[in-house]
Amino acid sequence: MQFKRLKRHEFITLLGAAAASALTARAQQPDRMRRIGLLMTASENDPGYQVLLTTFRDELKKLGSEGGRNVLIEYRWKAVDKASRQQLAKELLVLQPDLMLAQSTTTTAALVQQTSTIPIIFFSVGDPVGEGFVASLPRPGGNVTGFINMEASMSSK
Repeated sequence: MQFKRLKRHEFITLLGAAAASALTARAQQPDRMRRIGLLMTASENDPGYQVLLTTFRDELKKLGSEGGRNVLIEYRWKAVDKASRQQLAKELLVLQPDLMLAQSTTTTAALVQQTSTIPIIFFSVGDPVGEGFVASLPRPGGNVTGFINMEASMSSK
């Protein structure tokens, strides 16, 4: 995995910080349990994604958000075809999360189709502007933002 020349730990630190700041921005009651919905195409047994998620949870903890104490992460795995992505996205949105994380272009599309109000942070998306998720990289607008996995200038390398 290559994430805009960031080391894996740096990437997850940024993702954790973005999630924590989005949760803080939506926070109204300091003691309320926050909920994050995570939509993945990967299997929950995928060792690479388990490492990323462990690092993500560790970074959230460093920022004051700890699973089971003040944040609950709801995972939906194996969103591999359009029907399953839509169904899993709907399941997550019924839970009224404070924030959604989308692991790919297809999972981001599924979440964008379901909500225009809940913040969505994507990762592993190649062209969020071209897909219509954001207006531009410096000013995404709307409820969607995230991290691209490759700069356009790197595509020929």
